[in-house]
Amino acid sequence: MARRPRISALIIARDEAKNLPGCLASLGWADEVVVVVDAASRDRTYQIARHRVDRVLLRPFDDFASQRNAALDAASGDWVFAIDADERATPALAAQVRAAVADRRSGHAGYRVPIRSEILGRPFGYSGTQDDRPLRLFRRGRGRWVGAVHETVALRGTIGDLSEPLRHRTIPNMNVFLYKLNKYTSLEAIEFARQGRPVRPWDLTLRPFWTFAKLYVAKQGYRDGPEGLVFCALSGVSVAVRHWKHRELIRRAEARRRAA
Repeated sequence: MARRPRISALIIARDEAKNLPGCLASLGWADEVVVVVDAASRDRTYQIARHRVDRVLLRPFDDFASQRNAALDAASGDWVFAIDADERATPALAAQVRAAVADRRSGHAGYRVPIRSEILGRPFGYSGTQDDRPLRLFRRGRGRWVGAVHETVALRGTIGDLSEPLRHRTIPNMNVFLYKLNKYTSLEAIEFARQGRPVRPWDLTLRPFWTFAKLYVAKQGYRDGPEGLVFCALSGVSVAVRHWKHRELIRRAEARRRAA
């Protein structure tokens, strides 16, 4: 009888002591759980992971792809399943993952998984992540993450689709929303500067309004209620903030060159 393929669940985490236990509880079906904890974590994330998972690494953060690849390098499963601490794998998704990796007729090297988000305490059906289908399950050795901020998997092979979603409680309240907005816009601005991307006037004047209109009007974000309005508005604000931070970085670099 052929050996059942082993699955390693991979998590990267920083200050996720509140979310991590629930995530781990949803992964009882995985053969191995690997957690990479950001060394700058200030809560009990590392202690929780150390006592509850198979492998835990404490690693200084450089970028998201490198953190995920560190977890990948520590994994031993035939397949890897990437999940965030604020996500939950339902029993239905777990069963579908198991069936997909056991299907020897498929030939796929990876699978996309739909995301269903709860934002500001409300499940979103229009302006959230309902259209997102990131690659979260793939054969170990056939892919690696690339991208400093919004990382993706560079995969060798074909990709299939799962239908059961991950449940994502991404932004439970406004404090978390503003914290994430500040964190991610800073990382994006740094990446823009690293790539040598120029500062363009329309990124500040037009793109924020276009982002709001796309989410609120084109994707019908108004149907997500007042939470949808706030999410769409702050999504537009985040675009302006990241490009303003990029502008500040470029100006500081120019000032240093002039002073040299």
